[in-house]
Amino acid sequence: MPRPPATFATARLVARQPGADDAAAVLAAYAGDPAVTRYLSWRTYDRVEPLAVFLRECVAHWEKGDGHLAWLLCLKGTATPIGSIGITLEGGGRAMFGYVLAKKFWGRGMTAEALTFLTDWALAQPTIHRAWAYCDAEHLASVRVMEKAGMVREGVLRRWQICPTLGPEPRDCIVCAKVK
Repeated sequence: MPRPPATFATARLVARQPGADDAAAVLAAYAGDPAVTRYLSWRTYDRVEPLAVFLRECVAHWEKGDGHLAWLLCLKGTATPIGSIGITLEGGGRAMFGYVLAKKFWGRGMTAEALTFLTDWALAQPTIHRAWAYCDAEHLASVRVMEKAGMVREGVLRRWQICPTLGPEPRDCIVCAKVK
């Protein structure tokens, strides 16, 4: 499998690898906000240390070059995280993406900007033929992010993911993809 770039930049963003020392800033920017985490597969963080543990796991994935590889998204000219985007390179030529952005930056196209960069990078690799993502079926703004990044809505994954902030039952998700 190809190795994604350690950092990348778009028109307004710089994406960099996370570190455990980013935990307090990530908590303040988005991971501690229930509105941001509402439709995600993880609960809202309320303390720095569990988030630092997760970020150390992210560092380990980069060191090993496998699993979910995450970047912190920062406004150009700053090192302060406002969100995160990640890629999981799956077998069979697939790249799956996930993303989150601080509420105060919603609606500006920033997540789509980062997702477009990574989707284009993935599909430029000879061994990757499918770039895809999914979100809770009620999270229509996230569907729009995928569509703005060039992905096409393919359907509904029935009872696909649990959103712990919304309850213990698996929820329907919308899946979008771009293929070559």
